[in-house]
Amino acid sequence: MIDVSLETPEKIRILQRKLYRKAKNEPNYRFYQLYDKIYREDILIYAYAQVKVNDGAPGADGEDFEEIEAQGLAEWLRGIIQELRTKTYKPKPVSRVWIDKPGGGQRPLGIPCIKDRVVQTAAKVVLEPIFEADLEPNAYGYRPKRSAKDAVQEVHKLIKASYTEVVDADLSKYFDTIPHCELLKSVARRIVDRNMLHLIKMWLKVPVEERDENGKRRITGGRDCQCGTPQGGVVSPLLANLYMNRFLKHWRKTGKGELWAACIISYADDFVILSRGHAREALEWTRGVMQRLGLTLNEAKTSIKDARREKFDFLGYSFGPHCYRKKGKWYRGASPSKKSQQRVKAKVDELLRAHLTSPWEEICTRLNQTLRGWAAYFSYGTRTMAYRAVDNHVDESVRHFLRRRHKVPTRGTCQFSGEKIFGKLGVVRLRDIQYEARP
Repeated sequence: MIDVSLETPEKIRILQRKLYRKAKNEPNYRFYQLYDKIYREDILIYAYAQVKVNDGAPGADGEDFEEIEAQGLAEWLRGIIQELRTKTYKPKPVSRVWIDKPGGGQRPLGIPCIKDRVVQTAAKVVLEPIFEADLEPNAYGYRPKRSAKDAVQEVHKLIKASYTEVVDADLSKYFDTIPHCELLKSVARRIVDRNMLHLIKMWLKVPVEERDENGKRRITGGRDCQCGTPQGGVVSPLLANLYMNRFLKHWRKTGKGELWAACIISYADDFVILSRGHAREALEWTRGVMQRLGLTLNEAKTSIKDARREKFDFLGYSFGPHCYRKKGKWYRGASPSKKSQQRVKAKVDELLRAHLTSPWEEICTRLNQTLRGWAAYFSYGTRTMAYRAVDNHVDESVRHFLRRRHKVPTRGTCQFSGEKIFGKLGVVRLRDIQYEARP
């Protein structure tokens, strides 16, 4: 019986600390013996636990966790160890699905099979400490002990410190356009283990499987693919951070921050440049650097904003002028953006539609999980008005849902009042969470 635990085993922590310290203390050191660490049994067991807790759909092979554990997890892992040791491992095609983007349109998501997700996670366990040592401090995305909220707080701190001329930037299809050749050069600057490099190259060039409405299979990508790291792959965020770090490092080494009194805050491919009067120069410089990196700014979504007079959105928050209504005083604040509020309202409506026939207790539990999760992220800055808007929407949506369920001919304001919805029926009120969170 394999003990599958989410807690990082001490032996793995020791390895990661050693790799990080070596990389941090010796910036020019290149690691040449890493591949054998990936198929260590303890690392693969830990990787499997990480993949399982993240759940996710099966890949193109259709294999799920129940099947794996029914046939025996130990035997399944031994098969992976054997393939990696004998260098016969080959990733299977990723299954492509399309997900709706918040601003409209769709984003391709590549779902590797569970075996490939486990091997990628094992590789990440080994590679992340090395790359982490090189990442710039103003990068917050997909990093240990850093979060989007940390980036939000830093942006807010900067606009309050008069870094108010803002380049609100947007990269066009970043994950899909990262050039493989240049990305592999970034990897090879630290990693010279040819087996590890070959593994990463296979993941970058893995074929993509799509099925049409009739279930007909279509394979694209593969060896001819020269750019992109599939969103949905475990190592994709790590590689994307590594490539974006070129831009951030070049900014630092060329001294642009000091020259233009400016700072960059980055979260994966999403970044803003906050300056004290030099946003246009920063934008022009950024265009040129991105072009040399093989990347493109989305000009339709990139703009310069004056945070003293107008708001800009970043990581779901709106920054800029806010009014303290009681005193009519203006200040530079941060609050949940209108788009973020619309998204959670849409999720509420979808939950109430999708589970029309489910018991109310189940529906309420799912609804509260959504609301608490949203409030946990949007717990910073000015949020009373946003919480009130979401509460009002939940009130109306739940009442409409219960009216339909119980065939109430009236508007239902008596049978299903706000006090009852947020009281006896157990729905979370965001304003109550806000008050509970106060010291």
